[in-house]
Amino acid sequence: MAHSPFRFRSRSPLRSPRRGWMLSWWSLWRVPTLVTIVAALWWFGIRPIAQEQGWVAVEVEFSLCGEGRVTTGCVLDGDTLMIGRPGERRRRIRLTGFDAPEMEGTCEAERALARTARGALLDWIRRGDFEWDGAGGPPFDQYGRELRSARRVRADGSGELLANVMIERGLASESGWGTQPADWCR
Repeated sequence: MAHSPFRFRSRSPLRSPRRGWMLSWWSLWRVPTLVTIVAALWWFGIRPIAQEQGWVAVEVEFSLCGEGRVTTGCVLDGDTLMIGRPGERRRRIRLTGFDAPEMEGTCEAERALARTARGALLDWIRRGDFEWDGAGGPPFDQYGRELRSARRVRADGSGELLANVMIERGLASESGWGTQPADWCR
């Protein structure tokens, strides 16, 4: 049977006896090169992001907002803080991991629990040193508030997350994907 002059035969470079050693050499230097590139990206790319999201000590004196006492920070409600003196640029911080009732809630039960949660948050803050995440630059929510988790680390190395404390005391509900908003008025 004659071969047509217009029929092309494809040769796989993997089968070529002449190029076989070249492909092996190519594979040998390609793997270490890719590993080096990935390691460099991790070192210079991901590592600073992880450090940026590190925990930082909070050294701010807090009071209740509108209390009349001038401090560098104040508690707006059970999950929101404000930092900065009046007349300065003030930052609003939304503490994450929990959702507290609203001060202007839909019923008196929610408003009463919101006042209790606000007082409990202030008590937790005043109990001692604490820290929050997002050291280099936290994310922001749709209202322009910084999003931060707060925790307290004890001398023995154990710690407590603020979210867990507020939820365990019944002053907040869990928040995040898949959770239903609490009905504080039932």
